[in-house]
Amino acid sequence: MPTTILGLDIGGANLKAATHDKRAVSVPFPLWKQPDKLPSALAELVAQFPDVEELAVTMTGELCDCFETKRDGVNAIIAAVRFASDGRRIRVWSTDGIFVDSEEAKRNHLKVAAANWHALATLAGQFAFDQPAILIDTGSTTTDIVPSLNGKPVGRGTDDRTRLEFSELVYTGARRTPVCALLGSQVAAEFFATAHDAYLVLNKISEDPTDCDTADGRPATVAFAHARLARMLGADVETLPFEKAIALAEDVRDKQIRLLDYGITQAFGTIGSLLRSGYRPQSVQIFISGSGEFIARELFTRGFHMDRNTVSLNCVHSLTDKLGPAVSACAPAYAVAVLATESRS
Repeated sequence: MPTTILGLDIGGANLKAATHDKRAVSVPFPLWKQPDKLPSALAELVAQFPDVEELAVTMTGELCDCFETKRDGVNAIIAAVRFASDGRRIRVWSTDGIFVDSEEAKRNHLKVAAANWHALATLAGQFAFDQPAILIDTGSTTTDIVPSLNGKPVGRGTDDRTRLEFSELVYTGARRTPVCALLGSQVAAEFFATAHDAYLVLNKISEDPTDCDTADGRPATVAFAHARLARMLGADVETLPFEKAIALAEDVRDKQIRLLDYGITQAFGTIGSLLRSGYRPQSVQIFISGSGEFIARELFTRGFHMDRNTVSLNCVHSLTDKLGPAVSACAPAYAVAVLATESRS
């Protein structure tokens, strides 16, 4: 029987785990608040998969401000994984498109830092076969927009800094993005509400009365989301009708769509510059994924235009539909699990 490998995606706000047979778990974990608890949190997560024999790892949590440098962050995360591994083999994905062992990961920390986008784009490229593709993975905090050719990522950026520069990493997500970061002087410059509140009132995210990881610490319900959005306009639930809160939420959604639209345009440009002759936007396969996949889905439903051609919805593929919502929400963890399993065969 093939070795069972657990993929781990260790972020700054969530810990995600998945196996190649599509078992997946995501747990909130504010790493920047409690880095000392990461080893035990990972151990608890790994314990939910008692049959696994190896760990395949990718990360973004090294950027948290609890670490002085990315090197420190990578080293701390590797140490936590070693603690949680209980002696299992560990492999870490690098932006060279290969797995390295934990010692090599520490020596070349910038190759493994924030490499989860590369792993997921590599997996998505397999679905596109020999066609050009763009991955759009929207999570709680950020969106990765990654062009690929022949199954391999070809983005101009290779790390967070350069990927931000080329709009291949867009700091906007379906949950944690502050409303004031999106709407600027239109609203109060305060952490009163987030994109999560917008999508609660727009009925894109389900209510969860037990979830108090919100801007004001009150439950993630439509009623409290209304109150949080009202504060963004210097109002409250008594003075701001619910219809006005919906309008504000629509502004949040529209701003995020415009941010993604710009990044996708850049990705099309990258593919076009590499292919030159024979390039047709209609031939590019689009893969959307993540807990905020619905944002990209709406962008293409509205009609995304490139070089005066509308991208056909037949070219837009949902990884949620392909893999299921639980796996799509843990897509980079699933990607490293699959890639590690394939590399063993």
